Amino acid sequence: MTIRLPDLRGGLRAYEPRAEPLALTPGAPLTSRTVFSAAHVVADPYADTSPDAPAAVDWDATLAFRRHLWSHGLGVAEAMDTAQRGMGLDWAGAAELIRRSAAEAKAVGGRIACGVGTDQIADGSLGEVRAAYEEQLAVVEESGAQAILMASRALCAAASGPEDYLEVYGHLLRQATEPVVLHWLGPMFDPALEGYWGSSDLDTATDTFLEVIAAHPDKVDGIKVSLLDAAREIDIRRRLPQGVRCYTGDDFNYPELIAGDEKGFSHALLGIFDPLGPLAAEAVRVLDTGDVTGFRELLDPTVELSRHLFQAPTRFYKTGVVFLAWLAGHQSHFTMVGGLQSARSLPHFSRAYELADGLGLFPDPKQAEERMRNLLALYGVAQ
Repeated sequence: MTIRLPDLRGGLRAYEPRAEPLALTPGAPLTSRTVFSAAHVVADPYADTSPDAPAAVDWDATLAFRRHLWSHGLGVAEAMDTAQRGMGLDWAGAAELIRRSAAEAKAVGGRIACGVGTDQIADGSLGEVRAAYEEQLAVVEESGAQAILMASRALCAAASGPEDYLEVYGHLLRQATEPVVLHWLGPMFDPALEGYWGSSDLDTATDTFLEVIAAHPDKVDGIKVSLLDAAREIDIRRRLPQGVRCYTGDDFNYPELIAGDEKGFSHALLGIFDPLGPLAAEAVRVLDTGDVTGFRELLDPTVELSRHLFQAPTRFYKTGVVFLAWLAGHQSHFTMVGGLQSARSLPHFSRAYELADGLGLFPDPKQAEERMRNLLALYGVAQ
């Protein structure tokens, strides 16, 4: 049987869904790379709320999805932008998410790192920005999770130049109890972060970023670079102090960056590994054996889906991630905190379904097809 899907020209085309999923089961722990999936949150569809109200989260479904990722050997990067930080999930909700997920990780033996930002304030002085970071750092450290120092909209607005970034980050790194991950999120993910590290010139910004790390190498476990620029990530990776890891955040070029070259490789901390979790874990297990070709054969075909989900406006990629989680049966509905399910078009969803189905990502292809048909019917598409 075929399903009729909208195309970008305003018409309908026939697609024949895949009959069987890709056979993927939990396996041995990953050894050659450290891999985190930035995980989404599941909204409570029965909550009487509105887009500008505090997020209503289905905690059971949210934690169940994290157990799914841990079962495949992946780490969870919690309360990051994939979890809609600053796009539906406020700091109070993020703090609760961090506490619950960290406790769940401890109970099941999963690896977890959590985002530390300043989203409890909209703006403020450098001192207020520092205090906001400190408050969140304390919550993460008290939970027992590793800290990821995320880029701050408030710091970007308050800083007058590179020296302010050096001062704020230096202060935070000196007081961190354990090595942290530094996250450079580009403006394609958040336009409010344009000019981060004190300059819109990426070469100048890169120098400041590396200066922060060079001054505190013992307090930096690694960096996450989310600039969608493979050449720049490789350049930064080669300039890192010994022992500081690079976690790719490049959802356009991750296979080649993780595979690496004769001068090194990237670990991974990726939003696309939310829908790709089991397949990504299997690919890294192949890489663990030294089989780079086999790794690329598994992961390269997923790039088209990733580039589709992360197409401009890139910040709305979370909508596609949650859409695929619904089709894959990880949640019973396609509702998002802040009403963000409205951020992508029906043709976008249709292509995401087709690409994910073609990869065999849905454990129950028939269920995925039925849910896609329901969505199409809601939009008035007759089959």
